[in-house]
Amino acid sequence: MKRLSVFASALLYTALAVFANPGLAQTLTSEQRDEISALRAGDMRKLVIHEEPVAVGAAEFTDFDGESHVITDWNGRVRLVNFWATWCAPCRTEKPSLDQLEAELSGPDFEVIAIATGRNAPQAIHEFNDEVGIVALTTYLDPKSKLAGEMRVPGLPVTVLVNREGMEIGRLMGGADWTSESARAIIGYLTDLPTS
Repeated sequence: MKRLSVFASALLYTALAVFANPGLAQTLTSEQRDEISALRAGDMRKLVIHEEPVAVGAAEFTDFDGESHVITDWNGRVRLVNFWATWCAPCRTEKPSLDQLEAELSGPDFEVIAIATGRNAPQAIHEFNDEVGIVALTTYLDPKSKLAGEMRVPGLPVTVLVNREGMEIGRLMGGADWTSESARAIIGYLTDLPTS
């Protein structure tokens, strides 16, 4: 029994090391980064694609039912992780485009994860979502900004592009139109990449 426990621990450690090590995660080639750069137009020109994948934060965040989540819960999908707040004016303009993207593209290959970070009263979040017409997005909560802090989010909104392996591959600071032809082309390019 003890031998099985040691084996299970070693297996778990190896798996965690593989998924935590940026060098072992799928890295975009310079050609792929160039192809994505060529797709950037309008607001998407602010999207910075990293030369190497960056580990995402491991801090838990919750939904309104109190269930805990981590970004890697959605491994296997390309993700847009959007940090926003009810008091953020650019978030009010940007969030409906994220909602539309979620409604149209969410599935086994793609997900938008919208995280209200910092002090956002639940009632204010519901009112914000109603006022801007959010119907498809699930709102997640990071009230003490633990995840935002781990991921070095300096202001809001910030949208982080996460690959299927759960590594940050790009980041856009400020608001953007995520329903633009450029945004859709970039997301389509990433979801069409062969899985490792």
